[in-house]
Amino acid sequence: MKGIILAGGHGTRLAPLTKIINKHLLPVGPYPMIYWSIQKLKEAGIIDILIVTNPKELDNFIILLGSGEEYGVKLTYKVQKEANGIADGVYLAKDFVKKEKFIVLLGDNIYKDSLKPYIQSFKYQKDGAKVLLKEVPDPHRYGIATLNKLTKIITSIDEKPLSPVTNYCVIGVYMYDKKVFDYIEKIVPSKRGELEITDVNNMYIEKNKLTYDFLRHWWIDAGTYEALFKANSLVYQDIKKERARITND
Repeated sequence: MKGIILAGGHGTRLAPLTKIINKHLLPVGPYPMIYWSIQKLKEAGIIDILIVTNPKELDNFIILLGSGEEYGVKLTYKVQKEANGIADGVYLAKDFVKKEKFIVLLGDNIYKDSLKPYIQSFKYQKDGAKVLLKEVPDPHRYGIATLNKLTKIITSIDEKPLSPVTNYCVIGVYMYDKKVFDYIEKIVPSKRGELEITDVNNMYIEKNKLTYDFLRHWWIDAGTYEALFKANSLVYQDIKKERARITND
């Protein structure tokens, strides 16, 4: 499998910092935010990675990450000229992934879990797609999934529901087969002018082909100052615990 990291967007909730730097280059712990997505993919055995960003920031990513050799991965870059949505960013990977299954990460999602067991599960899945979920206390802020727990498939996803049926948030980790590009070609821009990944996922739902797994540990969408602070705190806590474990061993 190959990996896609979406690192475009304007990061308006992190202004004014994002007027001069892409949010995915801001620090989380001792590294730039995007490092964690690269590391999660590498830990899961995925080393062929495409980074999708905007034209303004491309040079900064190349200066920081280069070919990926320093990180033990192979990096390719693609430019998303306009902020036309997650699905548009995914579609830019069509030639990169060809007919393989692949995984998409939103570069501002930070979490403790290893991706390895979820990726292995998807490799054994015959076709379709898989998303990862996390229970949240404020479901009205997210895309919220309704589940059939017997068949382990998602039956619906409601975007920022006023009266959420569950609190199962669809986080920024998506796994797809090659059919995803056909679905993206069929969707139309939403009211905000973007190609929505929820519309794509709902097309898999119509075919009963969208499975799920739950993250077991903490997860942060680090797109606000408060969330970025929390992500830093959690990462440093984990680093401190790991150093203490190594010392005690």
